[in-house]
Amino acid sequence: MEHRLSQRIEGQLPILVYKKGMPVGTGKIRDASRRGVFVTTDYNDVRLNQAIELAFRLPEIADGQQTLTAHVVRRSDNGFGLDFDGAENNARAIFALILWLNEHGHATHDGHQSHWEIH
Repeated sequence: MEHRLSQRIEGQLPILVYKKGMPVGTGKIRDASRRGVFVTTDYNDVRLNQAIELAFRLPEIADGQQTLTAHVVRRSDNGFGLDFDGAENNARAIFALILWLNEHGHATHDGHQSHWEIH
């Protein structure tokens, strides 16, 4: 049985995965809480306790790209779980992410799934 300290909000928000400031993969936030996120992605070059940065855009917010740092706490075939504890993050960005996922669920602002590309 899994025990969570905070409620997870499901969603499908496209993200970029960064390692040491360089974009290395794309994916989607499958669920999030104020303590962490689960990212679905084909990118699997991560190890437990490794620091990862995520970048995302919330379409209704004019602040542009948001960035969060987290540590890998779980790996699976389709992604990885990240924990925000011990990382310097903007609490507003985490709150905005949770609020956006809660309001928009599985679709982007125009009702279609969107994606990121690494150039």
